[in-house]
Amino acid sequence: MEIASKWKDYEILDMANGEKLERWNQVILVRPDPQIIWKQKSFPEKWKNSNARYHRSSTGGGNWEYQKKMPEVWQLKYKELTFQIKPMGFKHTGLFPEQAVNWDWMISKIKEAKRPIKVLNLFAYTGGATVACSYAGASVCHVDSSKGMVAWAKENMLASGLQNRPVRYIVDDVIKFVNREIRRENQYDAIIMDPPSYGRGAGGEVWKFEENLPELIELCMKVLSDKPLFFLINSYTTGISSQVLENMLNLMIPKKYDRKITSGELGLPMTNSSLVLPCGIFARCEFSPLGT
Repeated sequence: MEIASKWKDYEILDMANGEKLERWNQVILVRPDPQIIWKQKSFPEKWKNSNARYHRSSTGGGNWEYQKKMPEVWQLKYKELTFQIKPMGFKHTGLFPEQAVNWDWMISKIKEAKRPIKVLNLFAYTGGATVACSYAGASVCHVDSSKGMVAWAKENMLASGLQNRPVRYIVDDVIKFVNREIRRENQYDAIIMDPPSYGRGAGGEVWKFEENLPELIELCMKVLSDKPLFFLINSYTTGISSQVLENMLNLMIPKKYDRKITSGELGLPMTNSSLVLPCGIFARCEFSPLGT
């Protein structure tokens, strides 16, 4: 497991009874997490200081209960990167802190390449990876089917002082977009994707992880440059192992490339504790500097 242990503005203060107590800069939130099946609170007193708690509904969805005054929007810094945070529906805040592990990895790879890198970020959400890759010096094509998420990504780029970096923002269904890029003969040196378990594209297109992911990876092979840098898949789909993602990359990335494929879990540590919260899976393909 790779643990995102370098945060200063974010931490898990405690975990118990299906909930995590988190500090997001100066704001303390309580959010549900199905992985937390133990009952014992390590620091019971800390739970009295939360600003808001998200309650799941038995019929789906849920709502925030605000217990103390807090800003509607605030900022969170990770090293040189800055993100806009706000409570959303379905317990989200617009950022997945465990992804800091991947941001560090991508930044390192892009800087080590010492050449212009074009990145394709699919299901790009609020742009954590877009901000990281732009900071490292890459040009990025940011694709998401939600106009609101794309607007939020632009806010994160502005907050990080990267608004003048080369980013192409696309609101579209990812499969339709990649097919268009194939026809245009556009290519990318690095491809990132964070596919949902289930979703709908900008035009109502249905996405199902098990059915559509193999198709998307196959399409992405047609826009991968002759000298690629990396291919990264993130997933939060329940029941899918990181080994499954690794197997797919092994089968679908052509053997002509000199490549190394790895996979694993991402995790977040709990402060003043040995506990670690599992937070999704990843598979990465690193290509040799020669590309082919």
